Amino acid sequence: MSPGGAGCSSRLLLTVGWLLLGGLQSASATNATDVQDPGIAHEGESGDVDDGDGEEEAENSDLETLENEAPAPAEEDVTNTTVVKEVEFGMCTVTCGVGIREVILTNGCPGGESKCLVRVEECRGPVDCGWGKPISESLDSVRLACVHVSPVNRFKYMWKLLRPEQQAVILPNDSAILEVKRETHPLAFECDTLDNNELIATIKFTVYTPKELQMRSIRRPETDAVLIFVLTIGLMMCVFVIFVLIFIIINWAAVKAFWGAKSSTTEIYSELSSVRQKESTCVDQTPAEIPGHEDDNLSEWNE
Repeated sequence: MSPGGAGCSSRLLLTVGWLLLGGLQSASATNATDVQDPGIAHEGESGDVDDGDGEEEAENSDLETLENEAPAPAEEDVTNTTVVKEVEFGMCTVTCGVGIREVILTNGCPGGESKCLVRVEECRGPVDCGWGKPISESLDSVRLACVHVSPVNRFKYMWKLLRPEQQAVILPNDSAILEVKRETHPLAFECDTLDNNELIATIKFTVYTPKELQMRSIRRPETDAVLIFVLTIGLMMCVFVIFVLIFIIINWAAVKAFWGAKSSTTEIYSELSSVRQKESTCVDQTPAEIPGHEDDNLSEWNE
């Protein structure tokens, strides 16, 4: 082998060795980068994820703002479409004390109804109810009732025995109904209805004696009999007029012919009477005219 070939081979070996060393260093560098890259990769991925989350949060915030802004017109529509309800109160069931009344809705009823009942509420009138009538009575006793509405136990009742020119006596009975036995002289009672110690109604009663009750019961039938007689006569006259009208309507043709015949007979009678009057006038005038004709005839004969 020549010295030049040996130098070339040595150079070739050196270059191959350098190449091998460079390959080994590059391999070790890549391994080192692979060992360090997972953390860096994770950091990069986390950064990407954070960017995605940020975008999603931004989108969600935009949607929330849109949702918050969108219902505003709907609320305005609701406020614009609300119907004004009009309420009407019915008549109270009593003219004094405590009663009930209906609350009626005249606008905004369901189903397009013109009126609908909303509720029933309590109503109050003047406190003084004057003199009342018992709910039941007999010759022995009488039952009196205070002014009340259901539930009865809601109110407090105070019964008083009224005496002339003396202070009233408060009775122990605190119920709404009081039963009193008749005595030899008339009695007067008063009942006060209280709600939370507030006087809302007061009513008075007179309890007559048995004799007074009998006298009142004797007087009442007389007036009742006269009233019943007048009502009966009036009712009979009304029924008679109704039947006459019905008969005329049913037999209208016959009634019309009857009235036509009657009117014709009256006309004929009037014509006959006028003819008779004319004949009577003619008869009255002829005797006066006859002597005049005879005088004319005699004067002609004399000539």
